[in-house]
Amino acid sequence: MDIYKALSLFGHTSFRGQQKAIISRLLSGKHCLILMPTGMGKSLCYQIPAIISKNLTVVISPLIALMKDQVDSLSQQGIAAAFINSSLSKQEREKRYRNVHQGGYSLLYVTPERFRKREFLHSISGRPIAYLAVDEAHCISQWGHDFRPDYTRIREFRSKLGNPTTVALTATATPAVQRDIITQLGLTPDEVKVYMDGIDRPNLHLQVEKIWELPAKLDHILRVKKRNKGNGIVYFSLIKTLEECSQRLLDRKVKHLVYHGKLENRQREQIQDAFMGGENNLILATNAFGMGVDKGNIRYVIHAEIPASLEGYYQEIGRAGRDGKPSECLLLYDEQDLLIQMEFIRWSNPQADLYRRVYSTLRDDPDTANAYGIEGLKERMYRNRSDFRLETVFNIFDRFGVTTGSLDKRNMRICAELPEHLADDHALKQKLLQDQRNLQAMVDYAKTHDCRRKVIQNYFGLFSAGGCQACDGCRRQQT
Repeated sequence: MDIYKALSLFGHTSFRGQQKAIISRLLSGKHCLILMPTGMGKSLCYQIPAIISKNLTVVISPLIALMKDQVDSLSQQGIAAAFINSSLSKQEREKRYRNVHQGGYSLLYVTPERFRKREFLHSISGRPIAYLAVDEAHCISQWGHDFRPDYTRIREFRSKLGNPTTVALTATATPAVQRDIITQLGLTPDEVKVYMDGIDRPNLHLQVEKIWELPAKLDHILRVKKRNKGNGIVYFSLIKTLEECSQRLLDRKVKHLVYHGKLENRQREQIQDAFMGGENNLILATNAFGMGVDKGNIRYVIHAEIPASLEGYYQEIGRAGRDGKPSECLLLYDEQDLLIQMEFIRWSNPQADLYRRVYSTLRDDPDTANAYGIEGLKERMYRNRSDFRLETVFNIFDRFGVTTGSLDKRNMRICAELPEHLADDHALKQKLLQDQRNLQAMVDYAKTHDCRRKVIQNYFGLFSAGGCQACDGCRRQQT
């Protein structure tokens, strides 16, 4: 099967951007790193080679909900694809393991955590692997904005699969993150070609308004909503501010949806489904909302509070205007909001001493630690219940497999050694400094008098001399 016949299975007659060049490189057995916004056709870059190959393609992705969407779409085209993750019953997982082992499927979607399972490793043993696709590849890098520890084992996973031709895909990655991704894959820069496509979205109008306090923000939100027929997202950093804004909208009888991490999983699913299936919806959300959101007619994305990084900001505004029509991306900048992000940075970067103390407490006297609970331990550790560093410690311990159980159920136990880097003050300080640099880059974007699109392009290593003539910075220079 040639690439155009494979393309026709997806209902397309021509390639977009650099898709054909990427596919040709993969078919020749060479590795790629792709930077392309969601909804711009990243998946086709590995799906077409997978269809052409007679062997298995393994796709590693952190997004369980998105796996099902991808597999459903492929199955509708008659393509043998499956996913294996924790959403399946034990019986269904075992059935799919057998199918994999017996030569079934062209594409198999899994989370990185699946490689911990002996049954999964057995199922793929003996199967020739044509390609390894690593989606959301920024999760590999400790400098990325959504680092996941199991992604650091990708080099090990590649080895278990026989070091197949590899393609890593993400929407955003700075040059430093790109280098780290390549290293974590166990490859060298000479072996991997980097393709960037879609950083420049000319239909997105970028603007920043300097604002003081919530009433002024609310006025801007309502003005943007009024002049845009279509769906909109307003992002908040704090759930408290989101809920206050929601109440003010309710007082004005403005219909809207609310999405944040404190809602139950079922509630979040229902709200996301309502947004995806509706029209002219306004949703107030934290950054918990957005993964897997691919809706063409989002006409505006507003940030009511400054985000932590340009990577996260670019991913979030990239959800606007995927149908190619003009869309607004507005940041409401209040310098007081920087205090929120500075607190977040402090809470998310505990020092090595705290990691060691919590580890020792759980190891030496787990029953007492569980009896104290999170609030009691805060009093014991640093006497401040409004400090959330301890939550970070437990989250990191869980992500790195240091603990099992939970304090809520009073059954948390140490099950592994403390990772070296969590006891390394220098390594932790470097992480703190990187988070601070990320926030400073976001502030620089907010305060620039230059072309905003150029600031973003330069940040991602795509140096641009000219302006876009569409953002508020360029328009001010024209007047």
